[in-house]
Amino acid sequence: MEPLQAQKAENQAGRAVAAATLGNLVGSVPMVNATFGLFLGPVSASLSGPRSRLSMVLFALCVLSAASFPVVGRLADRWGVRRLAIGGTVLFAANLALLSQIGPGVPGTFALYGLLGVSGAIPSAMLFAKLVSGWTDRRRGLALGFSAGIGTGGGAALVPILAAWLIGTLGWRGAYIGLGLLTLLVGLGSALLLVRDPPLQARAARVQGWPLLAAAMRTGRFWALVLLMGLGAGSLTAVFTHVVPMLTDRGLSRPLATGAVSLMAGAGSLWQFLLGGVLDRTRRPLAMAPVFLLALPGLWLLEGSAQPGLLLFAAALTGLAIGTDYAAIPFLVGRYFPLEAYGAICGAVYGINSLVLGLSPFLMDLLREGTGGYGPGLLAVAACLVGCAALCLLLPRYSGSAASSSGSSSTAAASG
Repeated sequence: MEPLQAQKAENQAGRAVAAATLGNLVGSVPMVNATFGLFLGPVSASLSGPRSRLSMVLFALCVLSAASFPVVGRLADRWGVRRLAIGGTVLFAANLALLSQIGPGVPGTFALYGLLGVSGAIPSAMLFAKLVSGWTDRRRGLALGFSAGIGTGGGAALVPILAAWLIGTLGWRGAYIGLGLLTLLVGLGSALLLVRDPPLQARAARVQGWPLLAAAMRTGRFWALVLLMGLGAGSLTAVFTHVVPMLTDRGLSRPLATGAVSLMAGAGSLWQFLLGGVLDRTRRPLAMAPVFLLALPGLWLLEGSAQPGLLLFAAALTGLAIGTDYAAIPFLVGRYFPLEAYGAICGAVYGINSLVLGLSPFLMDLLREGTGGYGPGLLAVAACLVGCAALCLLLPRYSGSAASSSGSSSTAAASG
């Protein structure tokens, strides 16, 4: 590649990382998942309904997200990221603002949150991972880790603070409108100014993505990645969402429990960035295995310790394992499978995982109600993490280059 062309590609890679980071900052996880607990009380009180009814909409959201991710991924392969990022951000922002119109009717509430599951799956971490993967190769892990860890993690830390202020100032209806406007300003602005589809997209439009996805699904490595994300991110999400009740039920202070949640999220976000750099320098994901195992003493301490320092240490260890899954999956999909079908394949993995994310907190509560404590649920999570470590040891070497042709990529997808 000529020096001028190389410099242009490097500059565009930087713009892609910036666009992905800003897009993730106002994505579905920070805007919906991270703020849902803040809206739960005031919305339920305003509508004179039980909190459990409103909590059920999260499962509907996850189901529709799961169905949407593979379709969004395939459309990104055919149409490019730019068009979907622009249109999807507008739809998602409008949908957020429409939540201000929630009324007492259950069908209408489920319809609005269900639509949120569809619209939020468009300008998603999966879509932006495709953008970054298309523009980077040698430092792809670092770029993915930064855009997801700093973007999604930073958003999950900052947006709830803003949402709490908006609820206190404007009420919950005004807060949803405010979040919608913020999404439109940041997400649409970055998509219009920074998102450009990589040259690979010109070839991808001519590739049959569904056959490549079908070929990928016939390989053991595809299902290994599904299991890795489901067992890891799925089980640890149940822990993350239950840290506060887990600690406060034992008489520990709410500020301590909240601090543990924040540290868990922060450690996971920072680790995504650092692990991405590690993966760039390896040929197999062996470095991930010990991180999953380090979370085991963290789970034990969360269940049994009453010492603030040890509990915060446990939260950090658990956060590292959460960050490991979210950093590794977008990277490994791009190394094990053709970039021409990255959207369809990654969308399938994310879609299956979305179902697990919707079920795992419910299963954690079910075990607690049946046994009287969180111990059995945490043992099940520990078993899942041991399985994740084993999968990391079994996964094969991955390609060192993303710049494969359609033919060679298709061959790679069909092998192994």
